[in-house]
Amino acid sequence: MKLASLVVHGARRTGAVNDADRTVTPLPSSVGTVDDIVRGGPAALDAARTAMARAGTGALPLSEVRLESPLHRFNRDILCTGWNYWDHFEESKGKREGQDPPDRPEHPTFFTKGPDTVIGPADDIAFDPRLSATWDYEAEIALVIGRDGRSIPEEQALEHVFGYCVANDVSQRDLQRAHGGQWLKGKSIDRTMPLGPWLTTSDEIDDLSGLQVQCEVNGRLLQDASSGRMAFSFARIIAELSRGMTLRAGDVVLTGTPSGIGNAREPQIFLGDGDVVVTRVSGLGELHNRVAWTPLT
Repeated sequence: MKLASLVVHGARRTGAVNDADRTVTPLPSSVGTVDDIVRGGPAALDAARTAMARAGTGALPLSEVRLESPLHRFNRDILCTGWNYWDHFEESKGKREGQDPPDRPEHPTFFTKGPDTVIGPADDIAFDPRLSATWDYEAEIALVIGRDGRSIPEEQALEHVFGYCVANDVSQRDLQRAHGGQWLKGKSIDRTMPLGPWLTTSDEIDDLSGLQVQCEVNGRLLQDASSGRMAFSFARIIAELSRGMTLRAGDVVLTGTPSGIGNAREPQIFLGDGDVVVTRVSGLGELHNRVAWTPLT
């Protein structure tokens, strides 16, 4: 099932997306929001499926609906994975301004970003050049935890995933370097991380290693890689992240970006006012966002 968030008559509702015919069907308010379904377990998802089966008419063309971020209620910061495609790790060698690790990491690299970064699949990406001169794009697959767990064995990790969606971890590289080598500040600027366009339940994805991750800026394809090139699998990320640390239903985990980022290019490419960023993952949908000057300071 593909679960979207939209506003109907002033109230946030869950919509069931039919990607084949490009429609979304608003579900009854009794189903709750996408956040409610994620936290409600199998019974809540079954109720959503039953509501969809009974919906009959009422489907709306996606072209006539403005979708929100599928999720709005966050337990904590967005949990993120760095350097999870070796081609991305290698392309940035010598370009991290003295923050290069000596070797390839043997374990996933984790950091967080604030939940106020999250915007919808068609919202403007906030841009304030007074805050940073190096706004970079990072196409990623996001997974959403659907079942609480701590120290989850790798072989059971995917059982804790509710579903997957598309994200762009827009980053400010100069801020990322300026605060002691940690990444929180350069990853947490308000209204800069598109998420969506909907949440695809895990049972809809047959091959997690065959998802194609792409990012275009102004029509130019700058990132294009298969999830099969990840350094650490989705299951490994969950297992290591949860070791001694409880993951809860509703937690969002970004799984890393492939090569092609603007900071590693020669010449470098950074985002600016008016740029159009398209982020897509095969089977999960597409984000279409404009970079727009927004006072943030």
